[in-house]
Amino acid sequence: MTDGKTPLVLTAIVNYRTPDLTLRAVDAALRAMQDIPGGIVVVDNDSGDGSYKNLVREAEARGWTEGGRVQVISSPRNGGFGAGNNLAIRTGLPDGKKPDYVYILNSDAFPAPDALRALIRRLGRSTWAGLAGSYIHGPKGDAHITAFRFPSIASEFEGAACTGIISRLLNRSIVPMPIPRQTQPVDWLAGASLLIRREVLDEVGLFDEGYFLYFEETDLCRRAARHGWATLYVRESAVTHIGSVSTGMKTWRRTPGYWYDSRLRYFVRNHGPAYAALATLAHVAGGALLRLRCLVSDKRSADPPRFLRDLIRHDLRAAMRAIAPRRVRLRKPAAGPAQHAPGGQR
Repeated sequence: MTDGKTPLVLTAIVNYRTPDLTLRAVDAALRAMQDIPGGIVVVDNDSGDGSYKNLVREAEARGWTEGGRVQVISSPRNGGFGAGNNLAIRTGLPDGKKPDYVYILNSDAFPAPDALRALIRRLGRSTWAGLAGSYIHGPKGDAHITAFRFPSIASEFEGAACTGIISRLLNRSIVPMPIPRQTQPVDWLAGASLLIRREVLDEVGLFDEGYFLYFEETDLCRRAARHGWATLYVRESAVTHIGSVSTGMKTWRRTPGYWYDSRLRYFVRNHGPAYAALATLAHVAGGALLRLRCLVSDKRSADPPRFLRDLIRHDLRAAMRAIAPRRVRLRKPAAGPAQHAPGGQR
């Protein structure tokens, strides 16, 4: 803490073509940060639609930039959610001081006035916890599922099969958790409203920028857990979230390639290639079982069109790309006069 009592907080908000919502998020964050020292860094993730100029103009007109309370910066590329937040964290506070906490807030998320203080209070009491996230609800008060278990081979099979008896047998492996009724530790949380100790980032690193979108919070919480840091779901911290505005997930007609990239990267980096292959096989087996059920019943798969086919094709191509460089390295070079020294000595 900076003074033994009041922590210093850096709030990071990444904008991608949602300037109006981002301004609302900044306004809500400023209210939540009242009497909390620190600042807000807004990163425009190379929107290319005039968002950056709009954000700068509005922030200055509203007096937010006075004293460095709010900074608006532009990323030269859209590297995704993790890269945008990393840029904000590396930019840091205007006076160069290191924050005690980094607060990740989505551009379409609006914390209640006491939401941030509730997260700070919980982490202050729980020295064993390194991350804390809010109870998230929609504009009409509908609760959002944001607390999860870490993905596994079992969860891949269960999630794809979507069958009552399998879900009951693998209940402890289901990734989405029932919405907690009270504050409790969880495996990982969605990053719509996530407070992180600076010590955690110093110890395990920032977001892995190899994830463009999705699984970056899962990966960060997993790395933190390996270093002994727990993640807390804080029920008394409430945040309104619209959801999927920048990504367009609600209107996907087909799952984009970066989702498959992120899923595979998570399994390979955290469990190894063999585990990742088994996880995909488990998902395919579960998906095949579900499709068999659909043939003999009125049940319909909730997967986007061609999801299973795209998953298989994506992972097979990734495997071939991983194998190809090894083949090149192992190929015996052609003999030539420049490759052998006289007398057969190398």
